[in-house]
Amino acid sequence: MPRSNESVFINVPFDRAYQKLFHALVFSVHECGFIARCALEGDDGSEVRMEKLYNIIRDSPLGIHDLSRVTLDSANRLPRFNMPLELGVFLGAKRYGDAKQKAKSCLILERERYRYQKFCSDLSGQDIRSHGNRVEAAIAATRNWLLAARPQILMPGAQLIASRYIDFRSVFPRMCKTRGVDHRNPSFLDYRMLAIGWREENPIPQAV
Repeated sequence: MPRSNESVFINVPFDRAYQKLFHALVFSVHECGFIARCALEGDDGSEVRMEKLYNIIRDSPLGIHDLSRVTLDSANRLPRFNMPLELGVFLGAKRYGDAKQKAKSCLILERERYRYQKFCSDLSGQDIRSHGNRVEAAIAATRNWLLAARPQILMPGAQLIASRYIDFRSVFPRMCKTRGVDHRNPSFLDYRMLAIGWREENPIPQAV
């Protein structure tokens, strides 16, 4: 499978409740031949968080933004606004940046297809995909968007990616144990490394 080596900025919730979707998105991005990036990849205490995000967004021609976390959290009774903010930065780079930035493409995800109109009506007219908190739907939305954005890249079908993801998750705890990683809460860099390593050891057979 030809690799594009292009990075995909993943802007999603990072809590345990969303972890299954986050891990599926990262896996899908790599299955399609791209490189997943997000705010969790760096641990430089001297770097301001927004500067880190600016740099990742600048370097990522593609982005996945999930706006489904709009409910109030149990501790503060407030919604999380990080995802809409980072989507705004991405869209701003596309609108006002140079030719390279103007070529950006993004996938906007939500839990329900039209719910965003109630809390972010300015996005009306955008092509937003719903996943219903289902891994299979998130994988399909990601694969189909990447194929539309880069039709020259040979990519596996969504059903094959979902099947391979199940295979990967079945051996993931053992892979983590071998490397001394907590399989219940791996760091983003550990997870990305393990997903890439599994793909290299289990390549998709090429059609004759």
